[in-house]
Amino acid sequence: MTKILVVDDSNSIRDMVSFTLKGAGYETVEAKDGKEGLNTAQTGTFDLVISDVNMPNMDGITLCQELRKLPAFKFTPILMLTTESSGDMKMRGKSAGATGWLVKPFNPEKLLATIKRVVP
Repeated sequence: MTKILVVDDSNSIRDMVSFTLKGAGYETVEAKDGKEGLNTAQTGTFDLVISDVNMPNMDGITLCQELRKLPAFKFTPILMLTTESSGDMKMRGKSAGATGWLVKPFNPEKLLATIKRVVP
């Protein structure tokens, strides 16, 4: 089963994303910020990471950079799911190693279609 780490400081967003993913047959693990996400990532194996950008303790761009330093996450797809839509922010995400960028509010069908494209 595909295991996805969902990192967002908003309980409601984490719940909606996890609900959507579980309904499509994915297993999810949640973290409330980048720091918790990084710690959680180091305790298991994940096929995909979905992260917000603006979070306390560690933002999503920094999380992406830190995950890319870990051998287990060198090639793991990382999707940013955020309200940020500026070209500059997207370039920062890409430079940090993000695989894709989705803007909130998210469309469940689009999220699932994107996951199918990035997860083998």
